[in-house]
Amino acid sequence: MDPITRRVFVSQAAASLAAISALGEPPRTPTAQLVWKSSQWKLKEFQKLVEDPARVKQVFDCTQIGGGKFLNNIKNSLNGLHFGFDIPAKQIKIAAALHGPANMLNYDDYVWSKYRIGEWLNVTDPSTAKPAVRNIFYSAKHALDAVSYAKDPDDRESVYQDTSVQALTTRGVQFLSCHTATEEQARVLVEHYQLSQSPEEIVQDMLGHTVPGVLVVASMVASVALLQSEGHFSYITV
Repeated sequence: MDPITRRVFVSQAAASLAAISALGEPPRTPTAQLVWKSSQWKLKEFQKLVEDPARVKQVFDCTQIGGGKFLNNIKNSLNGLHFGFDIPAKQIKIAAALHGPANMLNYDDYVWSKYRIGEWLNVTDPSTAKPAVRNIFYSAKHALDAVSYAKDPDDRESVYQDTSVQALTTRGVQFLSCHTATEEQARVLVEHYQLSQSPEEIVQDMLGHTVPGVLVVASMVASVALLQSEGHFSYITV
């Protein structure tokens, strides 16, 4: 058994008390489950991320939405490494570890609308000037095609200046989400809106509506530790 399999869940019990965050993929049981075991999530995909052979590997630890400013930080890191230091795009790997309120960027419009995420977290949709009922941070601002990639990196309509989750994902950023925190988050939503659904029903509903490309991890804080210690990812919190 490799080091990740042996150690990743040792700290998971403590991680279950971490800040409210993240999404995940449906566990294999309909009952409430704060702690996932290794057989219940895509551990092999996470191991692949940890072992990525890229020259530069960086993990962004993000908890606050802050108008999506951390997405701009990720974009700037990609551009600085690629254009400023001439590091090939394939030699750059960035993981975005979203938990706390920032984790809501991992959910699609269905979740934002049904659970009134904008109202709950004070996120305003600039197109309506009202609480967001859609994930305003996900969709690319322009077409993500060869033309966009061929443009000058200073061009505002190029992919290199697009801070959307979708654009960053196409540039190789791996967005991560925490299952344990999702369980906690569902309980807060039930209490906040006095919902009739059980927390686990909400968890199952949410986990079926992550945006494309999201990798759900059993514990975000444990995952960040492994990305640093086993994967040698540099760490930054924004």
